[in-house]
Amino acid sequence: MKIVFSRKGFDTTAGGVPSPIVDSAPVSLPIPTPGRSATTYARRGLGDLVEKVTRGRLSADALCHDDPMFGLSPQGEALCWFGQFGAAQGHLAKHGVGVGDRFLFFGLFADPQTGERHHRIFAHMKVRMAGKPEDLRARPDWPEPPLPHPHEIGEWSANNTLWIGPGACARTADPALRLTAPGGPLNLWDVPPWLKRRGLTYHERPERWKRASAHHGPRLDSAKRGQEFICDIGRAEAPRAWLAEIVARIEGDG
Repeated sequence: MKIVFSRKGFDTTAGGVPSPIVDSAPVSLPIPTPGRSATTYARRGLGDLVEKVTRGRLSADALCHDDPMFGLSPQGEALCWFGQFGAAQGHLAKHGVGVGDRFLFFGLFADPQTGERHHRIFAHMKVRMAGKPEDLRARPDWPEPPLPHPHEIGEWSANNTLWIGPGACARTADPALRLTAPGGPLNLWDVPPWLKRRGLTYHERPERWKRASAHHGPRLDSAKRGQEFICDIGRAEAPRAWLAEIVARIEGDG
C-alpha cells in the first residue's frame, strides 16, 4: 500500500489566504480558476465565505477548481472524485500509485482564534478506480459526480486522470490531523516515527528529517513545493495502524 500526502486548496499563491476553520470544522476552499470549470463558489455554497476570507478579492460568482470533489453515490456511499495531470500525475504513475492506495489531502488553514497558519489533513480517499475520464465513464460501475468535474471539462494533457473511491472530509479540526508542529514554522511537521524509515518522495535529503527530543517526536522540514508526496508502506503494521487512526479522526470515529 502507498499513502499519498496530497496538497490541495487555498494557499499563499492559489487563493492568497489560508482556508478557514468554521464552527470547528476545516473548510478547504477550492482554488480559483479562469476556465475548465462549471462551478462557482456560490454553487458550492461557499460564496459568502470566500468573499469574507479574501475581503472581496474573489466574488461568489467566480469559477473554482472544485477538486477533490466529495459527494454521495446514487446508493448513498460517500465518495471522492479527484483529478490530476501533468508532472504531478506523472509522479503518481512513476511510483505505481493505484487501486487500494490512500490519499490524505492536506492544505493551509488558519486557526480561528489566533490566525496562526498551519498545515492540516482535511480529507481522505481510498482509490477504487483510476484512469482517463472517458474510459471510466464507459464502465458499468461509474459513479456520477455531484457536479461537473473540472477534469472532464476543456482540454487537459494526455495523462489527465480521475481517481475515484470512498472518501470523506474532516468534521472537526482534530489536533491529531494537524501536521505543522506547535509554534511552527509552517513547514515543520510532526510526523510518526515510521515515516522516515519508509521514506517520502521529495524528502530524500537527510537534513529534512529532525530527531525526536525529550519534548517532541520526530519532525520533518516539509517541501514547500510539490503536490503529491508518496510513502510506500508495503505491509508494515505501524503505518497501517496510524492510517486507520487518521481515517477514524477524519470520519469522527476517533
